[in-house]
Amino acid sequence: MSMKEQLRADLTTAMKAREAMEVATLRMVLAAVMNAEVAGDEATTLTDEQVLVVLRKESKKRVEAAEAFATAGRAESAAKELAEQAVIEKYLPAALDDATLQTIVTEEIANAGATSAKDMGAVVKAVKARVGGQADGAKIATMVKTALA
Repeated sequence: MSMKEQLRADLTTAMKAREAMEVATLRMVLAAVMNAEVAGDEATTLTDEQVLVVLRKESKKRVEAAEAFATAGRAESAAKELAEQAVIEKYLPAALDDATLQTIVTEEIANAGATSAKDMGAVVKAVKARVGGQADGAKIATMVKTALA
């Protein structure tokens, strides 16, 4: 079963169980996936990896919105965004812990023979290729920058 089919099946299940938050979130996610499919010159069907990219973007949007709401003193809206983000997180692969990511960064720095900040781009690219979507790009860049400093 593809990722998109899984999302649709879970939407149907959530509708039958009358779980309003999950239904609303899955509808938003499926709309984002459909928008990604029709973006560009011609419509395409997204692969599971491309659907995961859309899910990561949607999850990140929810976290950023929750932070903005919390800063503005709107705790109820922040809680709603975090609840939506929790629903989306169920479909994302588990994130790597900091120790594992740091080990990968160190290995990739050694593989690339990086010695200065000029080599940062190549190292970040190599780490991203190795970990896939299991780590945030900003976190990877920060770790590489710290290691090369």
